[in-house]
Amino acid sequence: MGNSQHLVLGGGCFWCVEAVYERIQGVLSVVAGYSGGNTPNPTYQEVGTGKTNHAEVVRIEYDPDQVGFRELVDLFWYAHDPTTENRQGFDVGTQYRSIIFYQNDQERAAIEESKNRAQADFSDPIVTVIKGLEQFFPAEAYHQDFYANNPNYGYCQAVIQPKMRKLGLEGIKQISIPEMTFKRSE
Repeated sequence: MGNSQHLVLGGGCFWCVEAVYERIQGVLSVVAGYSGGNTPNPTYQEVGTGKTNHAEVVRIEYDPDQVGFRELVDLFWYAHDPTTENRQGFDVGTQYRSIIFYQNDQERAAIEESKNRAQADFSDPIVTVIKGLEQFFPAEAYHQDFYANNPNYGYCQAVIQPKMRKLGLEGIKQISIPEMTFKRSE
């Protein structure tokens, strides 16, 4: 599909974020990976030390004729807790920071506007890092489609399944963002 576009973002463990965005109509693919750091081609073990400064992220390829950049960014604030620095639940470290990357000034402005709208729904300040995308490194093959391939894995049952229930995505193969029930400020 020649019209596809990309968005890279991280909201804690990439397995969780990947599971959410894979269910969105118009999303063509979601690849777990690493970005925002200073080590080329990092491994999962290296990123886990915190020394690479990379975050666990996903690269979302989407069809802008089916789902908009703004819709994908608006969902981001509710797919994780953007008010906690360097952690999501029990996952702690800089690799789990809330981060979203832009590729141009128009995307940066759209992200900032979305963040400002979403802030009204959170009592604590949103601490998400917003930065220009430099490089994205795909994670190892065993991380790809992790939830789909390992729904009975302990982490999936304890962390991802409750997140999917909260967002109304449990048992859903595909949904459009306007059909979702997460809280939005408009």
